[in-house]
Amino acid sequence: MSVCSDQWIRRMAVERGMIEPFVNGQIKLNDSGGRVISYGLSSYGYDLRVSNEFKVFTNVFSSVVDPKAFDDRSFVDMETDVCVVPPNSFALARSVEYFRIPREVLTICVGKSTYARCGIIVNVTPFEPEWEGHVTLEISNTTPLPARIYANEGLAQVVFFQAEQTCETSYADRAGKYMGQRGITIPRM
Repeated sequence: MSVCSDQWIRRMAVERGMIEPFVNGQIKLNDSGGRVISYGLSSYGYDLRVSNEFKVFTNVFSSVVDPKAFDDRSFVDMETDVCVVPPNSFALARSVEYFRIPREVLTICVGKSTYARCGIIVNVTPFEPEWEGHVTLEISNTTPLPARIYANEGLAQVVFFQAEQTCETSYADRAGKYMGQRGITIPRM
């Protein structure tokens, strides 16, 4: 496998709709000239944005987190420009961008250093060959303090790897359960 350059990512976004909407370059200022956590095309990846939709964990109902029988009352749904994740807590969000991963590509998604340096960990599983959808973003606040997450700004970087050989079975071929997800998607069985 080899890492994909900005030229390759740009070409795939334009020709095959791999990233929509696609931002061709790093955005560091908003329309008013204020600083934002950067997003858009980088040298060997793409910094995705977090939308303004969040599901923040709550223990109001004393639920047990169970991936086989997930109780969606474990979350409080929010639509906001700034989400405050409670201390030592967790939230789900989604990317602004919709991704369509080519069959010969695998991605790794990692949190941006600006958030990591504040104790915010972003965990996202790889985007498999021929997966498509909004990315469900897992955000952990590892600090004893509330943490702010800014909607429509960068949250994680996607690094694209192109295989020397196309995979035998893609995510689409096996009808993966998170195929075509829109919005925030909770665990499925």
